[in-house]
Amino acid sequence: MISKAFFQNIEEVAEDNDLNKEQVFHAFEQGLIAACKKQLGVQTCRVEFKEEKHELLIYGQYYVLPEGELNLELDKKYTFLKLEDAKALKKSAKAGEILEVKIEPSEFSYNASRDLKHRFNEVLNQIKKENIYQGLKDLQYEMVTARVLEEEKDFYRIEINKDVITMLPKKEALPTDKFHVGDRIKVYVTDVEMKTKGPKIYVSRTHVALVTRLLEEYVPEIKDGTIEVLGIARDPGDRSKVGLKSNNENVDVIGATVGEGGVRIKEISKFLSGEKIDLFRWSDNEQELIGNSLQPAPVVAVTRVNPKEKSALAIVPDAQLSLAIGKLGQNVKLAVQASGWSIDIKSETTAAEEGIIY
Repeated sequence: MISKAFFQNIEEVAEDNDLNKEQVFHAFEQGLIAACKKQLGVQTCRVEFKEEKHELLIYGQYYVLPEGELNLELDKKYTFLKLEDAKALKKSAKAGEILEVKIEPSEFSYNASRDLKHRFNEVLNQIKKENIYQGLKDLQYEMVTARVLEEEKDFYRIEINKDVITMLPKKEALPTDKFHVGDRIKVYVTDVEMKTKGPKIYVSRTHVALVTRLLEEYVPEIKDGTIEVLGIARDPGDRSKVGLKSNNENVDVIGATVGEGGVRIKEISKFLSGEKIDLFRWSDNEQELIGNSLQPAPVVAVTRVNPKEKSALAIVPDAQLSLAIGKLGQNVKLAVQASGWSIDIKSETTAAEEGIIY
């Protein structure tokens, strides 16, 4: 079949569905093969597009068997014909060859045309789903901005990209989150899966990596590697603790991250619905690292350092013991998680009573 309109239609379908021509050709090919199989009752067909000539060729395929011979391996793939039947279709047919019989789309029956349309749409929709999936897969482990569309009892319905809608379960939202329809929020993409109905994207606001991504967005020195986040821990909605190291002696990790007048850290906190961010300087010196991680509580000394077990004892002023431990043990818990060290805390008085030398 020669049809310029057919090939123009390919381009229109590609443009309308945000696909490339090769993808649409593939979908049409599968549809034409399905129609050919239905029309001729064969197991295999071949389709050839000659775009430069605006030509479309469709062939049903048969395997020509010699008299009395049955090749079981080929029989599983091809529809076979006896040599005499093959010669009736094509006089030059030979035993052992693949005989191709040309068919025109205009010859398709109603059922064959129906199979063509059904298979074409099926393959086209699958390609579109796969394209969306691949695009969303690039967002996995990244932070994205979403718009709140609706609030339900257990989740928020949010729009991430055009026509990409997912759910933010309230168990993955912060206790301080109070969103309204139209609000723009930051979420972290934890996973992207291909489901039967299409790609499904999972998001969270409680994941610790959301804080890291916010720091990268609002602190250029972190984004470009001048400052590194080497330790981070989080009590979602309440407080995060972040250990930072500068790779440039002229850049102060705390000052750069906080920003002039605290503008950077305030923006980060705002997107976390008021969650507090504690920053501390990372150090290769174990005692200094442990002491810094317990900030804002001052540490008098760090002793009984056991590198093998990564455990240590921090001595703090009596009046600062509660601050070092934190409400419900939050400060020391976050310090342990962020530094990677198991930290015991004692006041100066208790240390003296126990004869601890430091």
